[in-house]
Amino acid sequence: MQPLIDGLIFIVDDDASVREALAWLLRSRRLQSEHFASAEDFEARLAAEADPAAPTQPRCLLLDVRMPGTSGLVLYERLAEAGWLAAMPVIFLTGHADVPTAVDLVKRGAFDFCEKPFSDNALVDRIEHALGASARAIDAQRERAGIAARVAELTDRERLVMQRIVEGLPNKLIADQLSISVRTVEVHRARVFEKMEVKSAVELANLLRGNWSA
Repeated sequence: MQPLIDGLIFIVDDDASVREALAWLLRSRRLQSEHFASAEDFEARLAAEADPAAPTQPRCLLLDVRMPGTSGLVLYERLAEAGWLAAMPVIFLTGHADVPTAVDLVKRGAFDFCEKPFSDNALVDRIEHALGASARAIDAQRERAGIAARVAELTDRERLVMQRIVEGLPNKLIADQLSISVRTVEVHRARVFEKMEVKSAVELANLLRGNWSA
């Protein structure tokens, strides 16, 4: 038997026949899934994780638009507010009447939508793209966490020097601004490069762009 593809698909739909059909389809394509009959059950599943915003494997959510109780629309808003959607793209499952709503949700950040009855190949294709997007988001989260950990190793003075290096200031001007010698700036600069695992100011600036603020 071939191994499962790395990734987890959550199915949230109140219709048991839909859940079972989707689970069978995903198993046939070597994709792992978990299914839930309500938004509340799914939220409880996520809340039990150490950090739902930073999963360890790619994932996506197949979410029915209309459900008794908490609708898919309300659940989507809750997940967005909790910050759990960055690494968990949402594909809405919708009936014909809900297509305009689904289109609007895609404009607001949902990954895609699939109209019932859906094409197996088209849905699996969208799921695979969603898992790819999730994997990239997880990699980016890990990179940011690694950068934050390296920055945390810097002393206060090294952070001040690093900020000015990123701004493109020469050692002499950094020394004047911080009231230290040029030689001291050079020492701090070397330590910053070593701790941040870079070899140049350009590489440092590229590393920190969008990942750090003074």
